[in-house]
Amino acid sequence: MSSGSKGKVLLVDDSFMNRALMCDILGDEYEVIEAENGVEAMSVLARMHSDLTLMLLDIVMPEMDGFEVLAAMNKSGWIEEVPVIIISSEDSYTYVDHAYDLGATEYIQRPFDEKMVKHRVENTVMLHAKQRSLEKMVIDQMLEKEKSNIMMVNILSHIVEFRNGESGMHVLHIRVLTEVLLERLAKMTDKYDLTPERISLIANASALHDIGKIAIPEEVLNKPGRFTPEERLIMQAHSAAGAEMLENLPYYGDEELVKVAHDICRWHHERYDGKGYPDGLAGEEIPISAQVVALADVYDALTSERVYKPAYTHEEAMRMIQGGECGTFSPLLLACLREADSYLEKELKVKSNGGLAHEEMTNLPRSLLKVGGASGKKLQMLEQEREKRIILSRMSKDIQFEYEYAFELLTFNENGARILGLPETVSRPRTSENMRKTVNFDDLHELIDRLQAVGQQDPPVEMTVRANLPEGERKFNVIAQSLWTDDERTGVIGIATPIE
Repeated sequence: MSSGSKGKVLLVDDSFMNRALMCDILGDEYEVIEAENGVEAMSVLARMHSDLTLMLLDIVMPEMDGFEVLAAMNKSGWIEEVPVIIISSEDSYTYVDHAYDLGATEYIQRPFDEKMVKHRVENTVMLHAKQRSLEKMVIDQMLEKEKSNIMMVNILSHIVEFRNGESGMHVLHIRVLTEVLLERLAKMTDKYDLTPERISLIANASALHDIGKIAIPEEVLNKPGRFTPEERLIMQAHSAAGAEMLENLPYYGDEELVKVAHDICRWHHERYDGKGYPDGLAGEEIPISAQVVALADVYDALTSERVYKPAYTHEEAMRMIQGGECGTFSPLLLACLREADSYLEKELKVKSNGGLAHEEMTNLPRSLLKVGGASGKKLQMLEQEREKRIILSRMSKDIQFEYEYAFELLTFNENGARILGLPETVSRPRTSENMRKTVNFDDLHELIDRLQAVGQQDPPVEMTVRANLPEGERKFNVIAQSLWTDDERTGVIGIATPIE
């Protein structure tokens, strides 16, 4: 194996002699990256977990032991990317079982035979590579099938909208709005068992909500003025017609997507007070999928231009829906709509320019990571963005920092660590003696309290923080922003600029 193609092995052990021995055994075949403890290991993983071939991990170490490292890797998902071999002199079944429970692939007990270590490492690397290859193949096949299904649904829906004289973007808007409302609803109640998979299924099925309009005569479908009573009845028939089309499918009638689409087609014009059509269902008699699509449909209809009306503003649409001018909806769904208010306004501005929805763009990295390796090009682009961030951080003359709540790790850029005289990674900074000596603790606690008090939509926190440096006390202007995943606060990112 040439030096340019060597795999990277992260060796984590607090004993210099143990690390030196392992480097002698593996140095010819692998590029060995050393870490003296778990904190250093987490810092290396944060920077280059996607580049690592294997980790060799000791259990008993200061600051952060091997079990804590494995637990942290489970929280971050890195345990799926990097196979871990435990190398330890601990031989009790409790230790061994706990290591396997936390995701370790192998357990090697000291003292060990050099050939045995080489064979175990080679086998682990080979098996992990085969497993990842098989996973990627299966995921790619599933995604390709899902892509084809969604593409066909969207093509059919686009044809319906085109015939109806509406923008084909209506289908996309309904899908996005449906997903947003369902996600809010899932956070408010567990009444409907809205798993992420169920939300995705309903959002995909929403594209078929108006397929029954294929059966409506064009002179009625695109009439610019008010309908006569007879024409209104013809137009209202589209919901039952769409459901009947799905009922009479020669194949796939038992597929869950078809069943959900049927419910949406037939009942997305029902109203919570029972005054909708075609069946006059009321309240929770209406499937939640149809209730949510109905609300999404009304909002998009109000904020979009039609042959018979101009587009209303977001504020006007919200007022009309909440005021009951567009029919009656579940109070819980109206609360979800209010909760999504700021997002809907942003999304409306984006879609008016023909762009992607804001939430779709912000969720893209997360959705890609969920299917790890399924889209190599997109993941490569994300990785390039990560690398650019690291490079820019190294070039910066300011102090840049990032704190992760899950691991209680505070990370500085190289320049920041140099200025403060601190390591690049500080574990448990609130109780760290080095932090206490360097950063004014009153200022630090005030910054922490202010960050914990702000909400997800609030602006960054800005304040002056004092630091004790070798040349004396210096003041820094700190701007810090909380990081969130859904409604969970996951960390903090910020920058500190010296005040001259």
